[in-house]
Amino acid sequence: MILEIDPKAPVPPYEQVRAQLATVIDTGALPAGSRLPSIRQLAQDLGIATGTVARAYRELEGAGYLSSRVGRGTVVLDRLQLGEEEREELVRAAARDLVAAARRWGVPPDRVRAVLDEELDRH
Repeated sequence: MILEIDPKAPVPPYEQVRAQLATVIDTGALPAGSRLPSIRQLAQDLGIATGTVARAYRELEGAGYLSSRVGRGTVVLDRLQLGEEEREELVRAAARDLVAAARRWGVPPDRVRAVLDEELDRH
């Protein structure tokens, strides 16, 4: 698993980690059951603070991507086994993230809707 942090990017490092991990999980490049490196190890590998990685892991856990347990580590969840309501809530959480990112980057709502429609049509 290769993650990269761009210290010059306007996106905070924890968000770069979160987004990259979500992408590799969503694409199947990191399948369900895969163990992630420890917070300490990934922070060391990326040259960032452990709190940064911990925040990214926490957010991914809250979004249903990961499960962390003491002694077992952090593993990728099988999101297809989630119930319909849980999946819909995950989509809502992703939509909230999209809206927040669009506001941060100054993308108007009509363009966000257009981009979302394009992505829905493409997949």
